Amino acid sequence: MQPVSGAGLGLRRGLMTGLRAHADQVASRVDFMEVAPENWIRLGGRWQSRFEAFARDYPLVTHGLSLSLGAPAPLDTTLLADIRAFLQRYQVRCYTEHLSYCSDDAHLYDLMPIPFTEEAVHYVAARIRQVQDTLEQRIGIEHVSYYTPPGVLPGQAMTELEFVRAVLDEADCGLLLDVNNAYVNSINHGYDPAAFIAGLPGERIMYVHVAGHYDEAEDLKVDTHGSPVIDPVWALLEHAYDCFGVLPTLLERDFNFPEVPVLLEEVEQIRRRQAQGRGAAWVAT
Repeated sequence: MQPVSGAGLGLRRGLMTGLRAHADQVASRVDFMEVAPENWIRLGGRWQSRFEAFARDYPLVTHGLSLSLGAPAPLDTTLLADIRAFLQRYQVRCYTEHLSYCSDDAHLYDLMPIPFTEEAVHYVAARIRQVQDTLEQRIGIEHVSYYTPPGVLPGQAMTELEFVRAVLDEADCGLLLDVNNAYVNSINHGYDPAAFIAGLPGERIMYVHVAGHYDEAEDLKVDTHGSPVIDPVWALLEHAYDCFGVLPTLLERDFNFPEVPVLLEEVEQIRRRQAQGRGAAWVAT
């Protein structure tokens, strides 16, 4: 079954003061919170104290930023050990990461796409299995937004959907469905986002992300998490519920934070759609 239920919110340091000031409203609308473990591992002082208060009050899920599953360099085993300790300390419900890479000799501070090839499937699936063995739990991977097709020779490439499905099957891991990423990629690369979502293995979905993005041009959208969710993305969320049943869904907002009551209204939009959703939630076997 899914590790959490209901509607969630990404916990960011810039939100903490406002969330505490509106604690009753937050408690009535937010069912779980998500954090990037790298931002909180080995934290001390007042920030650790503030974080631990939220960890006591809300179920936590984690979404990693820097494990770099597709990188050529070996996995960072020190970081993995820190993540394992963090998950245990705060009784985190699940760990997810991006199906991408962000480092080699140094961090790139961006999420780069992995080439959609059979060779890459075998490589990244083996690394995901290594992570799962180390953490002693199934993890979830998120299909990422990207802005130029990964370079491969003609005839070697798979579609994005084929690639994601192949990695999920070979790694036997979970999926973090990001409906905004599906929308952004569909505009930037010219495919049907509803068909992409419908083609995913719903039984592997751990939870869902919704977020806002930036309109660089009519045919170029940038995944920023810095603006409100737009109507076509809400429609894709409803489509996902139609395909797979109501799923735990989290609002991502990383900057340009509105007042907390405005942010909570977006969370409430998730809750309304969940209440109206059709079908029963998937139960993994």
